[in-house]
Amino acid sequence: MASVQQNGQRYGITEPISLGGPTELDVVKTRELEKYLQDVGLYESKEEAVRREEVLGRLDQIVKTWIKTISRAKGLNDQLLHEANAEIFTFGSYRLGVHGPGADIDTLCVGPRHATREGDFFGELQRMLSEMPEVTELHPVPDAHVPLMGFKLNGVSIDLLYAQLPLWVIPKDLDISQDSILQNADEQTVRSLNGCRVTDQILRLVPNIENFRTTLRCMRFWAKRRGVYSNVSGFLGGINWALLVARICQLYPNALPNMLASRFFRVYTQWRWPNPVLLCSMDEGSLGLQVWDPRRNPKDRLHMMPIITPAYPCMNSSYNVSASTLRIMTGEFQRGKDICEAMEANKADWDTLFEPFAFFEAYKNYLQIDISAANVDDLRKWKGWVESRLRQLTLKIERHTYDMLQCHPHPHDFQDASRPLHCSYFMGLQRKQGVPAAEGEPFDIRRTVEEFKHTVNGYMLWIPGMEISVSHIKRRSLPSFVFPGGVRPSHASKGTWDSKRRAEHRVSSTASAATTTTATTTNEASSESKAGSNSPGDEKKRKRGDDETLADQLRNSKHVAVPVPTENGEGGSPDPSVGSICSSPLKDSCTNGKSDPINKDPQENAVVLSKEDAPESHPIEKIATPQAPTSEETEELEGNSFDFGNQVTATATIPPFEATTSNGSPFSNEALEELEVVPMRQPEVTHRASVQQRKPIIKLNFTSLGKTNGK
Repeated sequence: MASVQQNGQRYGITEPISLGGPTELDVVKTRELEKYLQDVGLYESKEEAVRREEVLGRLDQIVKTWIKTISRAKGLNDQLLHEANAEIFTFGSYRLGVHGPGADIDTLCVGPRHATREGDFFGELQRMLSEMPEVTELHPVPDAHVPLMGFKLNGVSIDLLYAQLPLWVIPKDLDISQDSILQNADEQTVRSLNGCRVTDQILRLVPNIENFRTTLRCMRFWAKRRGVYSNVSGFLGGINWALLVARICQLYPNALPNMLASRFFRVYTQWRWPNPVLLCSMDEGSLGLQVWDPRRNPKDRLHMMPIITPAYPCMNSSYNVSASTLRIMTGEFQRGKDICEAMEANKADWDTLFEPFAFFEAYKNYLQIDISAANVDDLRKWKGWVESRLRQLTLKIERHTYDMLQCHPHPHDFQDASRPLHCSYFMGLQRKQGVPAAEGEPFDIRRTVEEFKHTVNGYMLWIPGMEISVSHIKRRSLPSFVFPGGVRPSHASKGTWDSKRRAEHRVSSTASAATTTTATTTNEASSESKAGSNSPGDEKKRKRGDDETLADQLRNSKHVAVPVPTENGEGGSPDPSVGSICSSPLKDSCTNGKSDPINKDPQENAVVLSKEDAPESHPIEKIATPQAPTSEETEELEGNSFDFGNQVTATATIPPFEATTSNGSPFSNEALEELEVVPMRQPEVTHRASVQQRKPIIKLNFTSLGKTNGK
């Protein structure tokens, strides 16, 4: 295949980082990667591929029969009845060509104006499907953000969406990639069409589809193994990972998957979120549909990790990401970068990169969310609702503690075989890195949990039997059903990349603590020797020293989460790893550095993090949280091959943002290390935001780190 440089075509909104082709080592490593992905079972067999094609053909017959039936029932004339048609389109992993064995097929049915969503799609078509013996597990979801019907057709899982176009006849050669298809379409139709339009646009915007597919398979598998593949949990879903990989393919158009995977981690380790990832320039269009634009839409300024879809109307596909989940993902990007560098030095292999994340070894404290229902159908509905709300618990904890308590949600649920109508979710808890545990300072999240439960119990379809409970559980008390085979391991994993890093961190932390203790003793002795000086010169020096100390604290505010008012009234997040904007709920409790009064009375079924250990069976438990390993400082990209901008360029149709880069444009055209945070700059903290105001609103009791580590 001719290189991008040879055929003169450029992909993306910036010049590539490198046009270099693969080396012999890249070819060998890519073959190893492809074999690895095949050996772990990521490719379906030819027989299954044929069966999927047959199922799609059968589904096409069903919807065409359905449209003829309702057209006849509504009295259309003979010509319209003869031309009545509905078309099936695929999207998602199947359309991208990265689906695996047993994966469902995302499909879209496009019908004419007289075939309504409520009465016909969720009426007549649903009835037809329910009467077919080859259709099982039919589950309509008409009230979803994107209404769909889920079912199995001849054993193949199908998610079927519906788009109702303002046309009397749907042509057989319908091109849904044209923006005109959205004209006069209702909002649900626009959202339903968006999946197909985005998928097709991604395939048009990558220089080599096969390399893109292999790399995407690799990154999807890696994300699932590392526990960061779940849109509903606040991580990234399939479309998000596809967009991130596609951007890397644009930046390295002639690279093979081996190099693309390595550059994926290198680029996104350095990415200055919330700068958006874009595959093409954003088109405002002529139909008046709302597109992602933080200059005009205040809510868009709150997005932590914008990954923008390339089809009109451009949207942020990753609005679910929170400060905690972004922190976790950036840590995983750094780990991937380190391992890829080790692989280049023959000190690691693909097994190392794809090591599963030991979630139940990573923390000493967890939240366990248990749900139950009266029967299987109720549990399925209740489970879907609770899963969609779990992200709110993470956001509430972040808001009420000013990010002092960090949550790591597990992306999957767990079920105890002995309790078939129950389901459990888990969240790992830890103190914010770099923040010392204050003796006697309690952290209480009982009110947070009660608010979350109140929200969940507001489910419109709630019926008796749907229950939810939230409790704290220590690592040693985790139920056995969360472990593979239902057997608790006798000891922690050893010999893995993560276990080695944790051991190195413990050694460095011990050495750092010893150094800090020595320095503190020396400083105290020095202060006592100078305490008797009261001359005017000494007074000025002390004042100047105090000012410098405060300035240093403000400059180093990345270690302390302080709510700071900004020009547009939003709270600021001082952690550079998550950008300069805070999660949406934070602004509700941040006003001029003050917080609303909090009721500190004990509540039933509460979760309390405190200094002492409570009985394991008590619903109000107390947590001693260890200090988590401190992440390494982000390294800047080096070398001429990284001379590229922030993947976004100003166009004639997009005026500059209010918060601009140093050269006055909304996005930097300089090297990646010079990128500024967009759309908001880190607000400057005034002297009113004193250190004393950095306490969390809701307090959680922690044992001191010394006591915790000694357990």
